Amino acid sequence: KEILEKYHDLFTLKWEGVIGNMCVPSQAEWEQLLTNCSAFLFYGMERFMSHVLLNWLVAMNTPKCRLVILLDLVRSQQSYQRITSSDIHKSCLHTALERPTETAMLLSLTGVGSVIATQWYTTLEENAERLEVLFENLLSFGKTAGQTVHVLQ
Repeated sequence: KEILEKYHDLFTLKWEGVIGNMCVPSQAEWEQLLTNCSAFLFYGMERFMSHVLLNWLVAMNTPKCRLVILLDLVRSQQSYQRITSSDIHKSCLHTALERPTETAMLLSLTGVGSVIATQWYTTLEENAERLEVLFENLLSFGKTAGQTVHVLQ
């Protein structure tokens, strides 16, 4: 929340979304956020695709969304229990489609211009550091997504 407030004025006055544990977005809210934005940020627990229904995502059309940043793949005991009970009801193929590379491909097929995503499990603190670097380079310095990813590497 502090990082969003720090860069609020540099980017837009129209930040929109769900912050913290206010509520769990419905599939319709996820779709509205993804289809009506120019950039989408997910900073959360487990895999992004574990929060969005696959059949909803593949049916979306997101030509306005030029950039998706997925700072996910954070695990806690509670999130692990949730994801484990959810994965029981999915096929191996479906679970495989929730991996980072497959998620980026699916988002690209819906029309997203660029995807920046974590590739392995991490901590909330490490993702906060990545978010700070992303916003500093994208918003303060005006670097491209590619230049910014290079800085992260």
